[in-house]
Amino acid sequence: MDRREFLASIPAFLLLCQAGGRGGGEALAEGTKAAKEAAEPLWGMGIRVDKCIGCARCMDACKTENDVPKEPFFFRTWVERYTIKTDHTVVTECLDADKGVKPRGMDERDILRSFFVPKLCNHCKHAPCTQVCPVSATFTTKEGAVIVDGERCVGCGYCIQACPYGARYMHPVTHTADKCSFCYHRISKDQGLLPACVEVCPTQARVFGDLNSVASPLTRFRRMEKIDVLKPGLNTEPKVLYSDLDGEVR
Repeated sequence: MDRREFLASIPAFLLLCQAGGRGGGEALAEGTKAAKEAAEPLWGMGIRVDKCIGCARCMDACKTENDVPKEPFFFRTWVERYTIKTDHTVVTECLDADKGVKPRGMDERDILRSFFVPKLCNHCKHAPCTQVCPVSATFTTKEGAVIVDGERCVGCGYCIQACPYGARYMHPVTHTADKCSFCYHRISKDQGLLPACVEVCPTQARVFGDLNSVASPLTRFRRMEKIDVLKPGLNTEPKVLYSDLDGEVR
């Protein structure tokens, strides 16, 4: 038995000890079920805002990996540039890798600060998109990833309207909803790879991991950083977490 299997067996042992007068077989079955649920990964992503340099490599990698249309208004992940001016107004732009990093049409003397914020589907625990889909084409996997079944999707667009993060688009070729899937085909057990955007980030601004694992990079990220989520008032419980998130970010 390796360390992971040993840790996964602890809930079963504790439940068996607490069973007292109950039948041992019943307690063991409950403990085994709890241990199995705890052993399943719960995927999430962390974003270190202070490390993003706006290179847009994540955007390019995502388009290539997932066959996203090349037009700049189709994307599964994108990077927003926030510019805070000296008069305290906020200018937000969706980054275009071909047009440079410097905010366009602004005098540098008018800029108080500027930073980049990567965004994507938040893979919410209480996802509005899954609730409105009339054919259950949008669903949550056992690992917590929110996925679109392109073969089932009828292209009604309800999920696109329901998403409070603007993370979905209608694919112009398939006429079905599309969005970030955490590169589900890469992170599955038989592949064991990182999402494309995480793999290409030169500053490690993106952290991917298992929220259920104490050894996960994402667990360490949560422990060491002050964590925020986008639109916390909606109570969707996103699995995309941010550190150093400015209060102006929406």
